[in-house]
Amino acid sequence: MKTKVFTLLVMCAILVLGVVVPAAAQDRWDGADDLPVNPLACPVAEGETPEEPAAAEPVPYNGGQPANAPDLAGQDIVAVDVPKLVGIGYFAATTLGQQQAAEELGNVSVTTDAPTEANIDDQIAVIDNYITQGVNGILFAANDPVAIAPVLRRALEAGIHVVGYDANAEPDAREWFVNQAEFNGIGKAMVDNMVAEIGADGSFAIVTSTFTTPNQARWIAEMQAYQEKCYPEMTWLETVEAQEDNQLSFNQATTLINKYGADLDGIFGMTSVATPASAEAVVQAGLCSVDAAAAQAPSAEEAVAVVGLATPNAMKPYVIGDNAGCVKSVVLWNPVDLGYAAVYVLRAAVDGTLTSESTSVEAGRLGTLQVVNGSEILLGAPFVYNAENIGDFDF
Repeated sequence: MKTKVFTLLVMCAILVLGVVVPAAAQDRWDGADDLPVNPLACPVAEGETPEEPAAAEPVPYNGGQPANAPDLAGQDIVAVDVPKLVGIGYFAATTLGQQQAAEELGNVSVTTDAPTEANIDDQIAVIDNYITQGVNGILFAANDPVAIAPVLRRALEAGIHVVGYDANAEPDAREWFVNQAEFNGIGKAMVDNMVAEIGADGSFAIVTSTFTTPNQARWIAEMQAYQEKCYPEMTWLETVEAQEDNQLSFNQATTLINKYGADLDGIFGMTSVATPASAEAVVQAGLCSVDAAAAQAPSAEEAVAVVGLATPNAMKPYVIGDNAGCVKSVVLWNPVDLGYAAVYVLRAAVDGTLTSESTSVEAGRLGTLQVVNGSEILLGAPFVYNAENIGDFDF
């Protein structure tokens, strides 16, 4: 009876207080889609021969196609951009890139419209509204790859061109997806940079958005595969959800710090919100991994490193600003270029210069981008922002 009562009380606490149940780290992280992982080669010591990468099997085109789309090659088109949410710096940057591309092309009009919270039901409602209004193209960054697929298929059935970026949907629900960096490349960059700070036997936790958000979930899957292959002595303590909410991300990071104490060496932030919030939690806990000569600096054993995905402006205070040194590595790409590329891909799809037979696409100032994984356009390799270069970027 006591056990039943205790269980009931715990369940009530979860419902009332909104406690986020952590994901177990011991099992294979399925990336929310159970796709196979493909960890890249491990670093090698100077003078050693690097591992030869496995040849990738060519994947046939696997995207969807708009039904009876009107021939608008070279003509003015109207598109709507529906990211996960508006009001954060990351998607403000993708919107900027889209507007730059639209201005260059001269025959594309793009409006960004999305919920103010990363809510898949609200995102679906926005897309549905624009299908009813009638647009020529839809750009999207999915909050959930499966849940968003039916409304995107309705768009294709209505003859609307559909291109994803940042966070994918089921492939047949869109024509193309502009992938900011391949998942295994992000996984390698994240883990290698963490190892550089906490060592190959350190312990880490992860603050993500949700366990099913497509890009974060796939990155974590590749991080786990790469870590187990190259740094098997590392310990993955826990992964927690924080939506795309700044306060919840800060609270989750603080909880991890308090829960694991000296056993926690590093925190990965998987979103542009979670990473600065985790850094702030480390600052307020007095655990910045700064110069040991600094006033009140923690010892190397006490310090908590933060490595994550975020925009440069959000991380400058922790890299080169008032709390310089609290964060040493920020892994990302240029989200302005990501939004820019998405508009060029949409235009090429409408014009018929990007087809299921294409192996590349021209994307303005970005040059030639390659088609990978059947129906993805690869923006490029991930970029690491640090104290030497972060001041050169403003987004």
